[in-house]
Amino acid sequence: MTLLLNNARLILADRVEPGALLVRDGIIAAIGTVDAPSDAEVIDCRGKLLGPAIVDLGVFAVDREACRRGGIVRVALMPDGTPPLDEPGAVQRAALIGKPDLWIHPIAAATRALAGRDLGEMAFCQAAGARAVGTGRGWIADAGVMARVLSYARDLDLPVIAHAEDAGLAAGAVATAGETATRLGLPAAPALAEALAVARDLMLAEETGARLHLRQVTTAPALDLVRAAKRRGVAVTCGITPAHLLLSDLAMSDFRTFAHLSPPLRDEADRRACLAAVADGTIDVIASGHDPQGPEAKRLPFADAAAGMAGAETLLALSLTLVRDGHVTLDRLFRLLAAQPAHILGLDSGTLAVGAPADLLLFDDGTPWQIDGEAFASAGNTPFDGLPVQGRPLRVWKGGRPLQNRITSP
Repeated sequence: MTLLLNNARLILADRVEPGALLVRDGIIAAIGTVDAPSDAEVIDCRGKLLGPAIVDLGVFAVDREACRRGGIVRVALMPDGTPPLDEPGAVQRAALIGKPDLWIHPIAAATRALAGRDLGEMAFCQAAGARAVGTGRGWIADAGVMARVLSYARDLDLPVIAHAEDAGLAAGAVATAGETATRLGLPAAPALAEALAVARDLMLAEETGARLHLRQVTTAPALDLVRAAKRRGVAVTCGITPAHLLLSDLAMSDFRTFAHLSPPLRDEADRRACLAAVADGTIDVIASGHDPQGPEAKRLPFADAAAGMAGAETLLALSLTLVRDGHVTLDRLFRLLAAQPAHILGLDSGTLAVGAPADLLLFDDGTPWQIDGEAFASAGNTPFDGLPVQGRPLRVWKGGRPLQNRITSP
């Protein structure tokens, strides 16, 4: 199949420029000024933006329709399933269930049953399709176990995806200690719980030479530790979700459980520190944190409700806010959403480059709409319910193939 996408604004690795893109047999064959081959299907993009489809690093649920609506064609699935992804059969099944519309790259459990004690079957899981190993929603409290995880993963050349919250401080907490938590009377943990966990894992990563990805770093002291480690040459990357960039703990003030997240929302100073870390390159990845919870898990008192939010459908629109507010350029945003997640996972996608898979996203960054959780494809528990936003996918291709039930025509 040959496809020519004409009259687009191409989001390249370091710039945005007008041009065309040619796809042959699922691979990007040419970029820029391209003559239409006689056998090509030609699509006029009408000046809309064409970039790499999003690679969402660290989702907890497989929602193909939600991802399609959000411009996501690849996800790295966290190991916290039932059963957890701690053996090759489970990893292999997880890698297959989304195809052909959604490619799932499993993150194998670093320890058996994610219990934080015995090492998982990393080598066998890697052979079954795992692209990384992870600690899941929890932190490995035993430093000796974490050191062995990092050493084994280093030998396999697998990144370790770690949750960064000291469990001794954060156990039972649903909020960050501070004025909001005190006023609401919620069980809270100091923000220091994140920095303590980050400090230990950075030191172990430096000692072992392993690749460490901190799935979410959300506080100023922890971000300072990551900056310093990068300067020393530690192989560390870190991510964040739009919620921790755009919301502070004030969003919990009405006890709305949609704002019950893990890690919990932070104070305004930390939120601003996160925006600065995106701008200066300390944060490498923006991900959806997609972890939808049903009504039975959210319609409870705040302290009893499950943590998590539906994030896949809003990831693009919320992230474009960072461009409009001047924190990042559009090409840099797509490095955060696609290129850098793909690089961490060892994938050859995430960029518009000749020879790369034609995982493509055509979108209009100016389309206004209002987030409505009730209309989501997945459970619609989002802390952004009712928020006016801009930017929506128009078409999505996976390997040059338009996804089923295409969203709309440009």
